[in-house]
Parts: sequence; structure tokens; C-alpha cells
Amino acid sequence: MGFFVQLTDAIASNQSLLVTGLDPNPEMLQSWTFRRGMAGRSFLSQARHWIKAVIEATAPHVCAYKPSLGFYQALGPVGLELLREVRELVPLDIPLIIDAKHGDLNSSSALAHYLFRELGADAATLSPLAGQDIAAPFLLYPDKAVVVTCHSSNPAARVLQHHPDEERPLYLRIVREAQLWATPEQLMLEVGTSDPAILARVRAEAPESFLILRSLWAEEDRLDALLEAGLSASADGLLLPLPQNLLVEDDMAERAACLKRRIEERRHHWLESRQREAGASCQLWLPGQDVQADARPVGSDGTADPSVDGRPSAARGSITGAAMTGAGAIEPMEALILDLFDIGCLLFGEYVQASGAVFNYYVDLRQIISDPNLFHRVLHSYAELLQGLDFDRIAGIPYGSLPTATGLSLQLHKPLIYPRKEVKAHGARRLIEGDFNEGDVVALVDDILITGGSLLEGITKLESSGLVVRDVVVFIDHGSGGGSGGGSAGGGSGGAGQGSDALRRLAERGYRVRAVLDIGRITTVLRRHGRLSEAQASLLGHQPQAVSRV
Repeated sequence: MGFFVQLTDAIASNQSLLVTGLDPNPEMLQSWTFRRGMAGRSFLSQARHWIKAVIEATAPHVCAYKPSLGFYQALGPVGLELLREVRELVPLDIPLIIDAKHGDLNSSSALAHYLFRELGADAATLSPLAGQDIAAPFLLYPDKAVVVTCHSSNPAARVLQHHPDEERPLYLRIVREAQLWATPEQLMLEVGTSDPAILARVRAEAPESFLILRSLWAEEDRLDALLEAGLSASADGLLLPLPQNLLVEDDMAERAACLKRRIEERRHHWLESRQREAGASCQLWLPGQDVQADARPVGSDGTADPSVDGRPSAARGSITGAAMTGAGAIEPMEALILDLFDIGCLLFGEYVQASGAVFNYYVDLRQIISDPNLFHRVLHSYAELLQGLDFDRIAGIPYGSLPTATGLSLQLHKPLIYPRKEVKAHGARRLIEGDFNEGDVVALVDDILITGGSLLEGITKLESSGLVVRDVVVFIDHGSGGGSGGGSAGGGSGGAGQGSDALRRLAERGYRVRAVLDIGRITTVLRRHGRLSEAQASLLGHQPQAVSRV
């Protein structure tokens, strides 16, 4: 699993943007150890107990840990052993960012190997003044990330950081340059400031990057302004440190939970205000809200009234509202289903598919690519099923799944190929686009599985070119109507459902097929949250009718 996926998973599961430092400062530990009768113990023993206590208290409330390498180096060999203990104590599903502030070119390769391979850290902070070369050895590890320091809160640094003037300060030049060093999945920016104006300028230069704040608690009353200045368009992208003084309190777990809730509430208010400004919605939809009475009307023929847009008015225009619920958080896949519905991916009417079958509804997944945050979540759901598979290349079925295959290629660092829908009579006249070798194993991805015809057509083209296809991953299995999870066949692990006839047919031909979702689960979730009327839900369970095509 790559760093960015790991981080966003931790943010979603813990509903938190908080980062915890793990720096055993002797002065800070004095009061904590004294209250526990540990004053006579060695500093190493005190540090061990404190680190363990902090991790146990904060693990449910943070999305990353960030120990400073300098503290552990200062203790000598025992300090580095203590850092290994930190790695063992931090849960593997929460990223470990080593705050190294590294800036020496000669030792970069050795440090990257130590941190990422020997220690098992997930990211490291770097000083940017040596340029892109300082980051290159760290970026050779595709599942890891770098955090580039672009601004310091130290007053003495202002003469350098704001040179030559406020219109063209050096720190903004660093922000612009650093973003050219790596993809957003491998690079974050660290901003030391309690000034919302500085943070807003960094965010304006890096609208899609994740930012880590530090040194902000000198003026705690500025938290709201900092969130306003630093949150990304999807109300995330900004990590905030737990205050150091909180980490020596007896009630640190309760105080961390309280701060997390406070930040989540501010995120909700921020998102609501942005929605009002955009004119998208006057209300943020929350799970449990009674919107059944507002479900879409159904005509006498059982189809939806086309005069209504198909979504409860409280849900229309919500921006990841289901996932942003604080104490009422729901399971991430359920939130994804709701958000897909809210952007118009499910339409009712009469639709003829490529196979000739007529459906009373249409699943339009091409809407997803215009919502970057939602598209990333969809890619992650595919990636979870692909992670454990053994393959050399990713292929997508043209044209609908090509954006998905491209995103997965970048996220999983696997080369992309695809079978052409038709072979042109001019140019290279290739059947398969992209570089490959005979015998390469291909994982094939598609958006929706109905009959399996387009998948089998693509597989035939790939196999006729000497490629090997074993695994297929689709987002929706159209024909599985009763499962509570995604369908799977042929040894797949996509979920508990038995899968559709198309899944079974592909399995009989030796292909292992996994589906992220099936129609049954989608229907259950949408019905439970008031997105569908009873008649609409029943339409999703009807089998399509075959028609002759002239």
C-alpha cells in the first residue's frame, strides 16, 4: 500500500487530521514521570513508558505519527534502538513520518535506505535548499513519500524566507519548485506558521497538495482561521499537530478526542459555507436524516418521474457529505455509494445496453472522473482488490475504464496497456497500445460487468498478442442482486456475495474476477438512506429484457 493511500485511509477511519509528535524531550517528561513515581528511573526507561502511553492514548484520534530523528540520534545507539521500538508500537495502518529535516546530499541514499527499508518508516521530512537532488534518493521508493519544509515559524528565518520581498518571497518559490519533484502521492509540504495569511498563500500555490502544519499552537485562537486558509477543496489536505503540552497530561486521550471533534465540527461548517457560496446546496446531508418523504416520485409504469432529478433535496449537491459525519460516521464504502448517487451516477428510464438488453436504469460511472476527490476514492477501492495480486501490467477496456486504468497505473506503479476497440487502417495498426513483452501477466480492469462480453473481447485481444490474463477487477457487478458486499468468483476475495452469472461464466473460463460492489449492496444502502423510493429499489432488482436490434 502506498503512503498516500495509507494516509487517506487513516484520515477516513479515525475521522481525524491530527498528527502526533513522539519526541522524548527531557524537560517535558519531568512532570509526567514524577506523577507516576518514575523520577528515579533512567531517561531511557522514562522515554519508553511515555512513548508507549502516548501511542496507546492517541492511536484512535490521529492519522499519523511524526517523531523527530534528532532526539533519538542525540541519545546515541540506544536512541536508535528506541526509534525501532517506536516503529513496533505505531500501528501499521497509521503512517510513520520521520522528521529528519535532511539536507545533506552525500548521505541521502544511505538515510533513505535506513529509514524506509531498515526502520520501516513511511515518509521523511527534507530541507529543500539542495534542490531536487535531495529528494531523488527518497523517491526511488515508490510506496514512500517525502515532506518538504517550505516555511519555518522561527522569527529569525523571516529575513531569508521572505526575501526579496513580500510579493515574491522565497518560501513560495520553494512551494512551486517542490511540487515539480514528485507526484502528489509522494510529496507533502510542511508549513511552520501560526499566520493564516502565510498558510493561505501556500495553499493558493499548492491547491491539491497535502500540507502539514507545525508551530501553530502559540496562538490557539487562530485555529478556525488556519483551517479556513489551509483546507483543500474537499475539506481535507491539511494535517495539524497535537499540542506538545497535551502529551504529558493524564487525560491526553480525552483531550485528543475533544480536539479532533472540534476540528471535525469546523470542517463541517467550512464545507457548508463553501456549498452555500457555490450555490450547490443550502443543507449538508447527514446520515440518519429523514429524507424518505422527499424520495423521487414514480409514475404508474414503475419508472421514475423525469421532472425530478432523482435525489432527495437534502442530498442534492452534497460534497462527500456522507463521509464527513463526525460522530455519526458511516462505513467508507457506504459513504462512497451515497456520494456516487449524489453526483448523478444512477439514472432511471429506458436504456439499451451494448448487449441489446433493455434496463429501466443506467449506471453512468463516467461522471466520476470530473470529481478528483471522489475519483481517488474509487481508485482506492480498486487498488484494495489489486494489492495482493501478482501481475506485470494493468490493462483497461476502452473507453470507459481507461481513466481508471491510468489512475491505477500511477497509484500502483504498474505499466499501462490497453486493447484497441478497433484497429485503424493507418499508422502502426497496433492491436495493443503500450509497451509489453510476450508472457507478461496482465490485470484487467473495467467499470461495470453486465454480460462479460466486452471483457472477453478484450481478453481475447490481449491473449492473442501473447499476454497472460488471470485476474479481472470491476467496480460494479451488475447481475448480483442479493449480496451485502462485492461479488467474487474463481477464488476472488471481493466480498461475501456469490456473484452474477457473468462472474461465474468468466470463472468457468479460468479467470479470477473480483467486484468492488454489486447492485444488491448499492440498492440496500441507497434505500436505507432514503435515496430511493420502494418502486425505484424494486427496479434495480429486475432482470433486463433482451430486444432485437435492427
